[in-house]
Amino acid sequence: MVLSDRVLMGPGPSNLYPEVISAFTRPLLGHLDPEFLEVLDETCDRLRTVFGTENSLTLPLSGTGSAGMEAAFVNTVGPGDVVVVGVNGLFGERMCDVAQRLGADVVRVDAPWGEPLDPGAVVGAHRAPTVIALVHAETSTGVRNDVEEVARGKGDALLLVDAVTSLGGIVFDADRWGVDLAYSGTQKCLGVPPGLSPFTVSDRARARLKDRPPSWYFDLGLIARYVEGEGGRTYHHTAPVSMVFALHAGLGVLLEEGLENAWARHGACGHALQTGLEKLGFELVAPAQYRLPQLTTVWVPDDLGGNSEADVRAALLGRYGIEIGAGVGVMAGRAWRIGCMGHTARMRNVELLLGALGEVLGR
Repeated sequence: MVLSDRVLMGPGPSNLYPEVISAFTRPLLGHLDPEFLEVLDETCDRLRTVFGTENSLTLPLSGTGSAGMEAAFVNTVGPGDVVVVGVNGLFGERMCDVAQRLGADVVRVDAPWGEPLDPGAVVGAHRAPTVIALVHAETSTGVRNDVEEVARGKGDALLLVDAVTSLGGIVFDADRWGVDLAYSGTQKCLGVPPGLSPFTVSDRARARLKDRPPSWYFDLGLIARYVEGEGGRTYHHTAPVSMVFALHAGLGVLLEEGLENAWARHGACGHALQTGLEKLGFELVAPAQYRLPQLTTVWVPDDLGGNSEADVRAALLGRYGIEIGAGVGVMAGRAWRIGCMGHTARMRNVELLLGALGEVLGR
């Protein structure tokens, strides 16, 4: 079996839109070629639409979503800065790690894995933080956190949001909500391979960026001179040309479908998947009001017919070419993470998984 035969329904890469695959066949251009720069500019415009922003500094960073996380922190946080971080999963934990490495005074606001953060607790954790950070769609648990409510109470703090698993799959409205920095990944609901981090910075946050952040590669001040090109573009690093072509194509598919239609498609597939899993006897992890449609977490049942949870996932992959994800952190061995994102968010994939899972488990 070749990779193209697999149905990717884990928390990692989703299947690619056909238009994205075609984009990789375009002739390779130099990263300063006028034709490529035109595509880059269009890609930034499309990202503004998808993020729901008019931020001038909106771009695809060269690196995965984790690169976006690091760029967001190194440009806004330094020794002694107070950073409030909402933690209810693995990716909130990673935010704490990055901020601590920068010498920040990290104030954690914890919620149990599988439960949403309390917005009041997040905004009330410190009287004057430099940054408030949280994950919109926690990939490790399938829980949506209420970014809009946190934004209402952020005060003078910059609001930094991980939108890796949410962008393109559920509503994200940076300007209306008041998000100051947000980063995402291409491989989830955008249906593009991993390798770029869609990124946006508000004018308010831009005025507070560190003059000389500890990372040269992620120095947004330097990168902006290349991306925005006012009076000529200043070379910073070699842009991943083919990946930008792919993102340009993926965003084009998304915008042609329409954001609201894409959100509705993800919602319908998620609802069908979650309803079907409950009919098979599975218990869902996330509470209904905060359950992501694009990433469903279920508790691994006690009775697997003598098989381990890894055996079941291996059977799905080996017999049917369907990949689902294992649990991580405190949920390792106890939960499965099932993605329904981007091009993978199709009813036929939902029906295939439910049928295959029922067959493997004899239900």
